[in-house]
Amino acid sequence: MRGYIRFVDAVNYRVGRMVMYGIFVLMGILLWSSISKTFFLPSLWTLEMAQFVMVAYYILGGPYSIQMGSNVRMDLLYGEWSTRKKAQFDVLTVLFLIFYLCVLLYGAVSSTAYSLGYWGSEPFSFLGGVVIGTEEVGRMERSSSAWRPYLWPVKSVMILGMFLMLLQCISELMKDVLRLRGEEFA
Repeated sequence: MRGYIRFVDAVNYRVGRMVMYGIFVLMGILLWSSISKTFFLPSLWTLEMAQFVMVAYYILGGPYSIQMGSNVRMDLLYGEWSTRKKAQFDVLTVLFLIFYLCVLLYGAVSSTAYSLGYWGSEPFSFLGGVVIGTEEVGRMERSSSAWRPYLWPVKSVMILGMFLMLLQCISELMKDVLRLRGEEFA
């Protein structure tokens, strides 16, 4: 259990610290958007690219936020509880979060498979087949904007982010179980 916690925390810490600088990428895109609209012809790609960068920033930064405990929490009662009572409550709430993330992950995989031209009912096996080369990509989904980018890259980022968030929630669950046993994990 401790090995899993150390590994997942290390991965999400590094990903979170790297993605943290994505805000500067977003600022650069928005700055270029303002400059191009003021002095040149407006760029078609800036609005959607800013949205894609924001999705990556938010989704890939989520596991880091959970790990650091910087998620929003109502401390009206929670702040006064003992470590054991907090761990009991956190076990219950993280189980709901894990279920919710599994549903979101299934939806993200289905949506990504659809964006790659798959209309069947087995999105996981299709994406696995695409990765190993046994499945072929169909007509790929594009945005309806004037720029018309493919949507599978941002949807793939969503899969990665939700998967990392799911792993981090399992890590937090294990930390709470250790706290309930009277052990501390540093």
